[in-house]
Amino acid sequence: MLDKVKELIGEVNAFSTTSKEEIEIFRIKYLGSKGILKDLFAEFKNIPNNQKKEFGQTINLLKSSAEEKVSILKEAIENAVEEKGIYGDLTRPSEPINLGSRHPISLVKNKIIEVFNRIGFTVSEGPEIEDDWHNFTALNLPEYHPARDMQDTFFIDKNPDTLLRTHTSSVQVRYMENNEPPIRTISPGRVFRNEDISARAHCIFHQVEGLYIDTDVSFADLKQTLLYFTKEMFGKSKIRLRPSYFPFTEPSAEVDIYWGLETETDYRITKGTGWLEIMGCGMVDPNVLKNCNIDPTKYSGYAFGMGIERIAMLLYQIPDIRMFYENDKRFLEQFKSII
Repeated sequence: MLDKVKELIGEVNAFSTTSKEEIEIFRIKYLGSKGILKDLFAEFKNIPNNQKKEFGQTINLLKSSAEEKVSILKEAIENAVEEKGIYGDLTRPSEPINLGSRHPISLVKNKIIEVFNRIGFTVSEGPEIEDDWHNFTALNLPEYHPARDMQDTFFIDKNPDTLLRTHTSSVQVRYMENNEPPIRTISPGRVFRNEDISARAHCIFHQVEGLYIDTDVSFADLKQTLLYFTKEMFGKSKIRLRPSYFPFTEPSAEVDIYWGLETETDYRITKGTGWLEIMGCGMVDPNVLKNCNIDPTKYSGYAFGMGIERIAMLLYQIPDIRMFYENDKRFLEQFKSII
């Protein structure tokens, strides 16, 4: 009987299969309520006393071997099924990746840069923390000039004055100081002013300012450049220039485009006139050229500037400027489909 049990242990150790059904048959055969182990334990009482210890140990070894074999084979099948699910089909589609989107301010800035790049304007950048000379004095805004009140800003230090720039015109000054005419550049960037925050104004916003310096530059050149821009940016071919005042240009003008009166929104944003102001412009004041070591008797030029947020609000019909800075995903995800 002992030899029979040892033979069964050898059969258990040699058993192998990848079928769940065969494993279950094997389990029932050895470990079931009517299985081989049940019969062997029942035979235990008929074994001579001097053999009972060895016989009992051998039966227990058979039982543990059968249980371990069932466990190992089941685990092997489960692992094989899991690996197939993960690695089996290497041609299957990958997990979807959530795509982000560019911020609407970036979209409009890139579009403006693209439009002016087509007619030879390069991009120039400068520091957001400026000194008094580049932000004010060099631009024909000496100390105590009343026009400084229109650009109330955030001062970081005094003596000498250090401040957050109020416009990207400071970049144009730096560019003129380090480059000889002809100059044709645009300066996009973030600017700061001490404004009350509302639906139409913010203490932080973005500008794009343009500058063209060369011989025999006229106001007609400026007007044609602006007409080209409005056609490319808005699809509008009708503009008008109204006399205005900026310390760094003379003469100066505000630029309006004819937006139209086709919808209720058109009436609201143009106040019923159909005309909409989009930027300021003018011929560069000779004093500014002198301050930047450019001979005003030889060279002339024009400059213009616009707010990127204002352009974005027009293009995408955004009613509140504060929405650009709230980082609300519901707002930003609307621009996923815009290239």
